[in-house]
Order: sequence, then C-alpha cells, then structure tokens
Amino acid sequence: MGRSDGGYRQSATLPLWAEVRRQASRRRTHLALGFMVLLPLIILAAFEFGGDGDDDNGGGAFGSLVDLATSGGLNFALFCLAVSAGFLLVVVVALFCGDPVASEASWGSLRYLLAIPVPRARLLGVKLVVALGYSALALLILTATGLLVGTLRYGWHPLGSTIAAAVPPGEGLLRLLGIVAYLAVTMLVVAGLAFLLSVLTDAALGAVGGAVLLWILSSILDQITALGGLRNLLPSHYSDAWLGLLSTPAQVDDLVKGAIAAVCYATLFWSLAFWRFTRKDITS
Repeated sequence: MGRSDGGYRQSATLPLWAEVRRQASRRRTHLALGFMVLLPLIILAAFEFGGDGDDDNGGGAFGSLVDLATSGGLNFALFCLAVSAGFLLVVVVALFCGDPVASEASWGSLRYLLAIPVPRARLLGVKLVVALGYSALALLILTATGLLVGTLRYGWHPLGSTIAAAVPPGEGLLRLLGIVAYLAVTMLVVAGLAFLLSVLTDAALGAVGGAVLLWILSSILDQITALGGLRNLLPSHYSDAWLGLLSTPAQVDDLVKGAIAAVCYATLFWSLAFWRFTRKDITS
C-alpha cells in the first residue's frame, strides 16, 4: 500500500513471525502438538500390552488393520493416521483455526490490534496462514512419530493392504506421503468452517465445537443411503478416498474429486469469513 507521511506501512503491521511466536506460546498449542507425539506411543503401548489378540473382538476389517499395523513402520504410521483422521485430526485443526480470532475477541484485545492499526484483511490473513501452518505441523508430527516408533519396533517392511498386494517400501513411503497430503487437503474444510465460526462468534469454544459438530453431522448424513446423489455434495463424502492409494494400481478418481471439493468448500468459508470480518463492528 506504500508509505504514508508518518512512515506507516500496512505490510509492517503484525509480522507473520510475531504471530507464529505468539501462538507457539499458547498452552493449547503445546497440548495439541504434544498429543500428536503421544498418540503413536499410546497405540504402540496398547499393541505391546493389550493382549495376544486371539479373542473374538480381533476379527473383521478393524482386526485386519491392527494386524497390518504391527507388520512394519509404514503400516504403523498408516494405522495412526487412520484412527485419528475421523475425529482427532478434526479436533486439532478446528482448535488451531477456530481459536485465534474468537480468543482475541473474548480477551478484549482484538480491537486494540486493529487500533495499532493493523488492517483487518491483513490481521485475518496472518492468523489464517499461521493456523494452517500449525495444523500441517500437527499432521506431520503425528506421521513422523508413528513412522519412527513403528520402524524402530517393527522394522522397515512393505506397505500392506487389506484390498491388494503389499507395496514395496520405497513406493509405500510415497503413497503414505500422498495419504498425508490428501488428509491435509480434506482438513481444509474443517479449517474453513472453524475459521468462519471464529469470525462470527466471540467464544472460541463455540467456534471449535461448532466446526467439529458440523463435520460429524456431515459424516452421519453421508451414511444415509436414502439421500442418494445428494451425499456427493457433503463436505465429508470423500474423506476416506485416501484408501484408493492402497490399491494396486492406485485409484485416484475419488482423490481428485475430494481434493477439488475440499478446496472449493474451504475457499467459500474463508471468503465468507473475510467478507464478514471486514464489515463487522469490532466491540471486543
């Protein structure tokens, strides 16, 4: 925007790294990222001390996934992602993206940031970028921890699958990274929902909880076959499309559809958030 007579530059207000450091000091950041490290350790301990797996509850599709999880580091990391994708990752992403603006409003500091003055669009943009960065970091920490402890305990073996032949370790690692990338894209919908709700309310818990509940509602509606083709329009409809990367050859049609749908939904929610925030009266 240039420099005014007084030396004011919009681009110099609220530096990105200042927001990164500020969010890094938050206890919820420590807890969320710490739990991403802790979860694979809990799962590993459950496998080690949870019994021999010979009871009747070990059968079925989930039992097959458990068997695969202990057959190598790649499979263990995949299992950690699979058990967390439906709820835990949703909560973590909603926490990072639903808290920043609403918490500033609840603390009464939002209007002071704007009085510095920080342009509204810049403030929102910086907070969104940092929130997405921490969300991606959480996903990477979960994957890296699962891969590390799984490899140390179970070795480096092919990526297994319940629906196709095992994939060699090198290609299996690439497919695992593809699954991580797809999960990151699908979580953009949750990020968009949480961020929009964070702008609409001064209660951080309401923004986080609202995003999680809406995602769960979408998942429930997706199970109702009577809705027919309408289910394709639900944000969570393609959330399990990453399973296509476990087949031979890989099935990517639903991956592409899911990625496009997630980007479209996220863009819509973020656009509404910016539109609302740049026009609302900030009183807190």
